[in-house]
Amino acid sequence: MPARNSRKEYVEDGYYHLYNRGVEKRKIFLDKQDQAVFLSYLKQYLLPKDEKALYERLTAKDISYAEKDKILKLLRLNNFSDNISFLAYCLMPNHFHFFIRQNNAEAIDIFMNSLVTRYVMYFNKKYERIGGLFQGVYKAVRVTTNEQFIHLSRYIHRQALDLQGPIPSGTVQGFTVQGVALREKYPCSYGEYSGLRSTEWIKSEEVLAYFSKHNPTLTYENFVRQGEGDGILDGLTLEED
Repeated sequence: MPARNSRKEYVEDGYYHLYNRGVEKRKIFLDKQDQAVFLSYLKQYLLPKDEKALYERLTAKDISYAEKDKILKLLRLNNFSDNISFLAYCLMPNHFHFFIRQNNAEAIDIFMNSLVTRYVMYFNKKYERIGGLFQGVYKAVRVTTNEQFIHLSRYIHRQALDLQGPIPSGTVQGFTVQGVALREKYPCSYGEYSGLRSTEWIKSEEVLAYFSKHNPTLTYENFVRQGEGDGILDGLTLEED
């Protein structure tokens, strides 16, 4: 029997929760370099590619062989800036979560296959291993209601934030500072949502439009501090078996 959410329903302009974990629940990020490499791949795939500037650099007289080779690889690399909006993420030791909108029905599958294949090649080379790293094909489940849309980013961010212990009940500023400090160990997009960072390829605006920037009880930070909505994300999240 297929694992839950392994059968994917791809639609144009659809919102999705994407996730996967290590085979046998093993770690897929062993140090900060692994996290940084994974995030660098996301950045390269999701930011617009300035092909004109790359081609101009290729013709420069002072270009080295190493730089030329790097530019040629970048030019060949898939780019999804026109096809995918990346709303939220977190990287946990043995799994990851993405919240994504795709503009066409094929974008997610091509994007995920490119990302995972590239990262596994990096990981296997670094740790001198062979074989699969992930527990089968990534899982994808479509977000179908406004409630799911609003709550999914909170679920993803709390995956990382909850590992610091109880969410503080003090000031919003105190909470965001702790959240960003935690990001060094468990990277997530909460910093972009709380206004402490601006990352071009993180599209937080769609979710934040539902919240207030001025009323403390209606801010996104306060929403994250609250408990999960009962049953709203049933069937949308990582299975525990």
